[in-house]
Amino acid sequence: MKRILQPAIYVLAAIYFLVDVVFMAVARPIADWFARHWVFVGLRKWIASLRPYPALALFAVPVVILEPVKPVAAYLVATGHILTGIASLIIGELLKLVCVERLFCVTKHKLLSIPAFAWGYARYRRVKDWVEASEVWRNCRRLSKSAVHAVRRYVTELRSQRTTRRASWQSR
Repeated sequence: MKRILQPAIYVLAAIYFLVDVVFMAVARPIADWFARHWVFVGLRKWIASLRPYPALALFAVPVVILEPVKPVAAYLVATGHILTGIASLIIGELLKLVCVERLFCVTKHKLLSIPAFAWGYARYRRVKDWVEASEVWRNCRRLSKSAVHAVRRYVTELRSQRTTRRASWQSR
């Protein structure tokens, strides 16, 4: 049975990793920008002042507001507006991910004081740690880091060629 399930688990781990890397690579800078921006300092203080259960209820806000984006995006794709549908899905998911991630960062210690949340989070961390300890995850991580490094090197080469070309043109 283990031999049958192992390839499926590896595929699921790879898909989870790819989605996580793609969305978090974009969402993390946005979330960090929100955290640094002075307009959101008052909101952060208010959220941090909430008790555990109101903080947990606050997680429903981005989900309720941004979850209807999925059916709207599906409708747009079905009616032939493929790029608009895909763009709205990506933007909606990124906004939801950023909001939930920021809320979790601000309220994590309070949320973990709720027994059911702490139990679920412990199970989530156990599964995530198991996936990250797998050989497939480590290989995907290694490949993604080398791909990111290759892309950065290529962009740096393009920029240096552009600068060199510009400098040679200006010297004429």
